[in-house]
Amino acid sequence: VQLQACGGGLVQPGGSLRLTCAASGFAFSNQYMSWLRQAPGKDLEWVASIWSDGSYTYYAMPVKGRFTISRDNSKNMLYLQMNDLRPEDTAVYYCATLCTLGTAYCGYWGQGTELTVSS
Repeated sequence: VQLQACGGGLVQPGGSLRLTCAASGFAFSNQYMSWLRQAPGKDLEWVASIWSDGSYTYYAMPVKGRFTISRDNSKNMLYLQMNDLRPEDTAVYYCATLCTLGTAYCGYWGQGTELTVSS
């Protein structure tokens, strides 16, 4: 299983950014996928999840209404569109699979991508 997230960077508060995750080594189109994040000095936190066919999406309360998770099963890609970014969104973001629904308890997660929200 390989999961490679990218797209992070430095963004001003109120800005937007899209993260991408390239997946390989498993049947991506059959798997429920998640985004997790870990802020400096804090535990790993569940952010959002999407059903294998994209028909259902779930969000943690801090990001609901601002973030959108999506996927392209034809490309084995997972996305996280982040709008109205806030300093508290600063974290390393990971894509993950084999997760317990709505939690950060996951079987696999890959190399993360760092997001900093600051003016």
